[in-house]
Amino acid sequence: MWLWRVLCLGATQVCGGQGTTEPLVSAQSLPGHAALALALKRSLPEGVANGIEVYSTKINSKVTSRFAHNVVTTRVVNHADTAKEVSFDVELPKTAFITNFTLTIDGVIYPGNVKEKEVAKKQYEKAVSQGKTAGLVKASGRKLEKFTVSVNVAAGSKVTFELTYEELLKRHKGKYEMYLKVQPKQLVKHFEIEVDIFEPQGISMLDAEASFITNDLLGSALTKSFSGKKGHVSFKPSLDQQRSCPTCTDSLLNGDFTITYDVNRESPGNVQIVNGYFVHFFAPQGLPVVPKNVAFVIDISGSMAGRKLEQTKEALLRILEDMKKEDYLNFILFSGDVSTWKEHLVQATPENLQEARTFVKSMEDKGMTNINDGLLRGISMLNKAREEHRVPERSTSIVIMLTDGDANVGESRPEKIQENVRNAIGGKFPLYNLGFGNNLNYNFLENMALENHGYARRIYEDSDADLQLQGFYEEVANPLLTGVEVEYPENAILDLTQNTYQHFYDGSEIVVAGRLVDEDMNSFKADVKGHGATNDLTFTEEVDMKEMEKALQERDYIFGNYIERLWAYLTIEQLLEKRKNAHGEEKENLTARALDLSLKYHFVTPLTSMVVTKPEDNEDERAIADKPGEVSPFSNVSPVDGDPHFIIQVPEKDDALCFNIDEAPGTVLRLIQDPVTGLTVNGQIIGDKRGSPDSKTKKTYFGKLGIANAQMDFQVEVTTEKVTLWNRAVQSTFSWLDTVTVMQDGLSMMINRKNMVVSFGDGVTFVVVLHQVWKKHPVHRDFLGFYVVDSHRMSAQTHGLLGQFFQPFDFKVSDIRPGSDPTKPDATLLVKNHQLIVTRGSQKDYRKDASIGTKVVCWFVHNNGEGLIDGVHTDYIVPNLF
Repeated sequence: MWLWRVLCLGATQVCGGQGTTEPLVSAQSLPGHAALALALKRSLPEGVANGIEVYSTKINSKVTSRFAHNVVTTRVVNHADTAKEVSFDVELPKTAFITNFTLTIDGVIYPGNVKEKEVAKKQYEKAVSQGKTAGLVKASGRKLEKFTVSVNVAAGSKVTFELTYEELLKRHKGKYEMYLKVQPKQLVKHFEIEVDIFEPQGISMLDAEASFITNDLLGSALTKSFSGKKGHVSFKPSLDQQRSCPTCTDSLLNGDFTITYDVNRESPGNVQIVNGYFVHFFAPQGLPVVPKNVAFVIDISGSMAGRKLEQTKEALLRILEDMKKEDYLNFILFSGDVSTWKEHLVQATPENLQEARTFVKSMEDKGMTNINDGLLRGISMLNKAREEHRVPERSTSIVIMLTDGDANVGESRPEKIQENVRNAIGGKFPLYNLGFGNNLNYNFLENMALENHGYARRIYEDSDADLQLQGFYEEVANPLLTGVEVEYPENAILDLTQNTYQHFYDGSEIVVAGRLVDEDMNSFKADVKGHGATNDLTFTEEVDMKEMEKALQERDYIFGNYIERLWAYLTIEQLLEKRKNAHGEEKENLTARALDLSLKYHFVTPLTSMVVTKPEDNEDERAIADKPGEVSPFSNVSPVDGDPHFIIQVPEKDDALCFNIDEAPGTVLRLIQDPVTGLTVNGQIIGDKRGSPDSKTKKTYFGKLGIANAQMDFQVEVTTEKVTLWNRAVQSTFSWLDTVTVMQDGLSMMINRKNMVVSFGDGVTFVVVLHQVWKKHPVHRDFLGFYVVDSHRMSAQTHGLLGQFFQPFDFKVSDIRPGSDPTKPDATLLVKNHQLIVTRGSQKDYRKDASIGTKVVCWFVHNNGEGLIDGVHTDYIVPNLF
């Protein structure tokens, strides 16, 4: 859960205790024996890395009625005789909301305050322009987000980091799961996890396990117990138990620590009331399963070829093993067109299932991606089966759609597909969308599923993708009730969270919360109505308020107004989901309500940021903690990278255009020119050492960039070997190995690990990425990538191959049709009064990873961007870099 970075300040300070002047070195890069030698040499406590001792790391969790309140506290001392920068990283669940963060340095507390995101935005942009990552929350893997804050710690000083976050634990497959990432990266003298659980229904099972430690070692470091309403888990590994080997000084604590539990279910529901707020949990057991009618709508387009399709087949074969004979099913396959296994739904008899297995094994990839027609065929099949009485009267229907890409044939506009699907389903059954990998519009899949009473799930491209698919199916495989409505006394309840659900699935739980109009009422009644497999059912829960008070008197386990905070958490979560498909005034109202609650209850949500005031070089600095969504933090990035590949991302269209410039090595191209701000960026082309044996032509790249601001008398020349800065005629030269930040009024430049960020005030930020290849490579050579991540302060007169696209422009893609390559359709692009033939393709964004990159899907404009760029590409050739 904790990852430490310990950095020397300045590019030539002594690092690692080796007595040499070296570039910036991180603690985790020191080999174990070097860290040990350092500790022995200075007679420092064990567990010291680069002068920094993390002497205590604790996570304390209190879980009351599924609502978890977690406090992570880490204490650090700087034993070095120079100041150090220390970073505190915590990975927390994506479903959690940060509620507080404080820094304590030598007894002085620096608190965090939650503010509206727009209020904090300028401080955030300032931090980004200075190259700071302090106080950032970002996605980290499948289930987690990473919170990072860094602080300058003076020699001999102590600092305490304390992060608080809260989440409602959801029930999946019959249990609640609390998931912690443990990753201290060095030995910690006092390391512990303490979890106290209080459940008024009583705890029926409790377990804890760690992925990073053997059961033998875990046994002595871990204690777990439960009795009645209380449960306790403690994990306290000694220094010796933390070692990766008996004589090692590095830590084996690196992985997942997971706590699972469930509660007694003597009655199907449970209502709890505290201080005028109530929560109602509902999870009946022992009911017969409602038969289900499933339309599996599966993408078999060319991009599913290979491993993805094989894993999909493996998952479907396992799912067929779990189908019950009362169920009905069919497979709808879509590529450029749509095909089906059967003309209509068929029962899951042994004979039909055997035939289905044969069909699944024979599935082959081909062509393009027609999501619209595939979904409509599956929905129509379910509707017709119901109308023609082909399925049992007391059965329920489900659409499960799997795709790995965006629609590119037939109806391809996301908003139109959503409308068609919404109208076809008509609220009668849920749609579940599974997005395979990252090369797709996940927001579209999520929004479409949410407005049809389902949800979306990302399937990560990994060795266990088939198990992820099967795991999702298991969650929806056993519906026990349909058409569930939770009712309360009329005029007695205010601010109720969602209380109608299309399905209740075995192993899950329905949670409803609200506020009582009269806090002094003596009794409280709740009715849950639903359609079961054989009849309609009503479950009634009656609460005696005085008995409730007695049951909740064990205050040592309860954190304050936990039900009120649970209600606020659930309300915000549901408002944010509704907001995704809302428009106009409705969206404004939902946003305002969610924002008000986020601020009132101090939650960091997508609408708020936490501003942390911390000391930095004797000046107050503000760091920002933001809650990320599925969207990249830079949604409007204009890069040029590779064989000069220009990518123009257009957020308004949720799409991108791209083009190449084919010119001889040595040619200098004007990328940006703004006569108002005085900014220019030019790039010089280099070529491969020689043509690749399998290519008819040499590839070309950018090998030099010139960035200048005439008003500031500033120039920087960036090559693959070095960075040369002329600041008011004073020259400075830096290597790509340096870690350096240059600051002056209105300008910051930071070089760090093959990545350079140049910012001109608030509103203009460029990133340069160095791509390095093997020096003896017979063909390729090092090259540069250039990214515009912020241009909103550049004038409307800005021009250049990239600059002309800083102002909004419109385009329309139509007539999507098969191209010469079956995986890359052609289309007609209408832009700037030109009608062009374009091809669907992809380019790479290398900001996050200079070696692998992230795929960006775009429409490729041929002939050096002719018709998209103003004039012709030779108009942009200039004599030199400056």
